Amino acid sequence: MSLPVAIINKLAFGGNGVCRIDGKVCFVPFSCPGDEVFLQITSQKKSYCTASIAEIITPSPSRTVPVCAIFGECGGCCWQHISYPVQLEHKRKILSETLWRGARVPANLIDGVVAASSQYGYRNRLQFKVSARNGKLRIGFYRQSSHQVVDAADGCPVASPVINQALDCFRAVLQSYPDVESISQLSVDVGDSGVVVVIHHTGAVTAKIADYFIERSGDFGPCTGLFLKTDNKPYCEKLWGNPEIYYRMNPVEPDQKPVQLTYPPGGFAQVHQLQNISMLSIIRRLGAFTTTEQLLDLYCGNGNFSIPLAADVASVVGIEGNSGSIRAAESNREFNKVANAQFFCDDVTSGVHRLVDQGRTFNTVLLDPPRAGAGDAVPGIVGLRPNKIIYVSCDPNTLARDCGLLAGCGYSVGTSVPLDMFPQTYHLESVTLLCRS
Repeated sequence: MSLPVAIINKLAFGGNGVCRIDGKVCFVPFSCPGDEVFLQITSQKKSYCTASIAEIITPSPSRTVPVCAIFGECGGCCWQHISYPVQLEHKRKILSETLWRGARVPANLIDGVVAASSQYGYRNRLQFKVSARNGKLRIGFYRQSSHQVVDAADGCPVASPVINQALDCFRAVLQSYPDVESISQLSVDVGDSGVVVVIHHTGAVTAKIADYFIERSGDFGPCTGLFLKTDNKPYCEKLWGNPEIYYRMNPVEPDQKPVQLTYPPGGFAQVHQLQNISMLSIIRRLGAFTTTEQLLDLYCGNGNFSIPLAADVASVVGIEGNSGSIRAAESNREFNKVANAQFFCDDVTSGVHRLVDQGRTFNTVLLDPPRAGAGDAVPGIVGLRPNKIIYVSCDPNTLARDCGLLAGCGYSVGTSVPLDMFPQTYHLESVTLLCRS
């Protein structure tokens, strides 16, 4: 049986290249737009199929050499073989096509992608999986579509260099740790305060475990703090070092006040700090805030946007369901001497409805939901009757769904700005402005 020949014409959200075989859409992992390939069909569905590359007949001129030794095995990066300008081009196309399908947003309302200044070494947060079987220690990432750990022996190219330095130190320490099988993950965060690591341990913390890592505290290189997270407790226990991770949201304009923000070990923060600052700049530009405005920040986290934007508006209310993040937001408000911000720990959907019941109104609603989007909160957001909604999204599909819901309530997309928070992957962030008709 002869193998089908195809030319890859675009990239899909999820990372696969796309072509057509006998009129049916076919998804091809690790292909590149412009590749001419022999394909091996791996699965057939009613409306599409998947295939692997049996042979590259003519490689795309957009192909490049991956820098990672475990690229293709690791389940993380999937686009290292594609030149960076082409990655950006297709991220914009993915966002544009998804918003058109889900909310009929015209392509001309999608800006060019805000590129990252560095395509490697950009991540300031990373989780490494740990496996110790048959006497072999592996610290790295899950293999594609499995829970088998691929060892990142040479570190991770997209990680900040200091994360890889810390990883080398932990590898040496864990080699001699007698209970290494009980460790499932290392979470490494880099802030302006240094490197903080959380060890995820499956059992309860005992004096023996704590003593081991405290005694080896001088062997962790750049690490400035070490914490233990166990399955039976919702919080991290400090073993030694700095309990805070802080970063600066540097001013974009000379008249803007710089702020310093913290979040707790194990808490959430953006993985790419330079692009986090770029995102704040985009929000400011789209919001065109005035000092008379009331701003509502939903899924506000540690005040990542609320605290810097408080200087631009009359008042800010932040709502977040994670109590640790709200404690960090309150601490950040006090540290930065922000008097016009309030933070509430509440489920966002119920919190918004409570504001509606109180008769509150806001000029602008800013929201940065998880990948699931803000679907259930949309009716409450509409009930607040904001003039502007600024939607920060990490998933084009749920963004499109929610923009469609908002369109049915009288809000239309004015512009959407894609931003490359995750070079070498298909993931993209975006900031979308919706205005009331």
